[in-house]
Amino acid sequence: MRKILVVAEMTAREIARRRTVLILLMLLPLAFYFSRRGDAYWQSVRFLCLGIGWALSTAALFAAGGARGIEPRLRLAGYATRHLYLGRLLALWAVGLVLSAPYWLLVRLDLAQEVRHGAVALILLLTVLISAPFGLAVSALLPRELEGMLVLLTVVAMQMMLNPDGTAALLLPYWFSREIGIYAIETDGSVSHVFTGLAHAGIVLALLLAVIALTSGLRLRQRRHLRFYPETA
Repeated sequence: MRKILVVAEMTAREIARRRTVLILLMLLPLAFYFSRRGDAYWQSVRFLCLGIGWALSTAALFAAGGARGIEPRLRLAGYATRHLYLGRLLALWAVGLVLSAPYWLLVRLDLAQEVRHGAVALILLLTVLISAPFGLAVSALLPRELEGMLVLLTVVAMQMMLNPDGTAALLLPYWFSREIGIYAIETDGSVSHVFTGLAHAGIVLALLLAVIALTSGLRLRQRRHLRFYPETA
């Protein structure tokens, strides 16, 4: 556990170094929220979720890229692969909770009577749980930050534009926000939507964690700094 906490502290320091980017990412969900607050408040909660998801997954992308150079040295120091990605996830989840808490208060004050605030808190919690491993998984598959950011942006844009009742929407990581959002916003919404959203979020989270564990193990077993030469007689 101590090694996981050490990696979590290092990740938090790496994120804190990017102050300007961090401030912009913290303000981004606010723009998502107010973009729909005027004419469609029932969509503002879902858009807020997507804004937080994009901000936190992007922060995870930056954190993974910044730590890539030091990981081989940590492995030589006795850190297992699981210590590295679990510590990074722990730090990102903590950052996500700090990021989402003020926005839950915003919804609580701004939409005092219109929504079920417990369900909104559940949506934000699941968004944090999924966004951190989503950003790390994208970073593992696309090491360059620019390509990774474009993928994250594309996923969020598709989540906004696709018909949530279609099959394609089920393959996107934040579909659960729509299902739980039905219960949170509609007065006659059935609690079954909550269980459907929880099931979707659980499957997505399990898949993302599996991708992170697999790609991290394969990458850290490589020894690009070593060069082998044929033996001479």
